[in-house]
Amino acid sequence: MPADLQAFAAGLGLTVSPQQLAQLKAYADCVWRKKEMLNLTSVESLEEIYTRHLADGIVVAAKIAAMCRVKQLEMPDVADVGAGAGYIGFVLAVLLPKAHVTAIESLEKRCAFMNWTVIQTDIKNLRIKKARLGQNTRTVFDFVTERAMGQLPDILAICMNVVKENGVFIAFQGEHPQTQNCKLPAQTVLLGVESYSLPCPDNKKRHLALFGKRV
Repeated sequence: MPADLQAFAAGLGLTVSPQQLAQLKAYADCVWRKKEMLNLTSVESLEEIYTRHLADGIVVAAKIAAMCRVKQLEMPDVADVGAGAGYIGFVLAVLLPKAHVTAIESLEKRCAFMNWTVIQTDIKNLRIKKARLGQNTRTVFDFVTERAMGQLPDILAICMNVVKENGVFIAFQGEHPQTQNCKLPAQTVLLGVESYSLPCPDNKKRHLALFGKRV
């Protein structure tokens, strides 16, 4: 399956080197080894880690890479909030090697897993921060991503609080985006909702909802 990830990424305009592919494989192996002990995922095969979790990360990495080119940002500050087992944060760190990536997670055991996995995968640009968003999270970022933190109308304002001015918040959404149910916080604009499909058998449509913070 790792070779298929390269093709999937290439279709999104993102080149994955053999070294990056090896790091993604090492991360997936870590998840597979600890998934039962730490209740990290319900997937029943290693392939599903690639086709569901890592593929989501590749989609948002490609989007951030494209926006960095437009914004002329070489070393963006990126955060994945409600990081869980680190599916998005690890992929972002691997595929955006010049970015400073922070995975923010409130559960101690998941932070411990991610810290252990950083060592196993030798990823240098990923920092794990144990925190609940809104508590001791004063740092702001160029890009903030969220995949499983909660319902979009409930979390939009708190996520936008850690986005820099002119920065972007990217929320993963399922087949039916919740953007119409959101009250936009001050300085926040909906930049768009983009659809994509994962390389897994069900081939369901998913979406990225993008919000910008204006000066």
